[in-house]
Amino acid sequence: MPKRPTISRGELDVARAVWELGEASVGQVHDLLAARMTIDYSTVQTYLRRLETKGYLKTRREGRNKVYRPRIGAGQVIRETIDDLLDRLFDGEPLALWQHLIRDRGITAEETRQLRRLLEQWEAEQDVQ
Repeated sequence: MPKRPTISRGELDVARAVWELGEASVGQVHDLLAARMTIDYSTVQTYLRRLETKGYLKTRREGRNKVYRPRIGAGQVIRETIDDLLDRLFDGEPLALWQHLIRDRGITAEETRQLRRLLEQWEAEQDVQ
């Protein structure tokens, strides 16, 4: 499958609104986003069209309006975005990303405990396989 074009920050905000709503018209997405941020109706419309063109959303006609719904889920978008980030900034090396997050961004003691539990759980699952 060819690589899907990356998603911009604004497009991601609009995609999140569609994921939250399940399916929605331009007006419904705009109403949801306008309650959270300043955004023009035409900007929402443009982002929805781009997301459809890029393969993130699909549409159906309801009268004169298009109704948008997800073509792919949030989890898939996260995986693709992280993979792209790893490839572009860290030469595909996940450990380099973790080192950056821990050393340069810093994590709290609680986050360290959560990370340790996650790693222990992952190791236990690997022993079972």
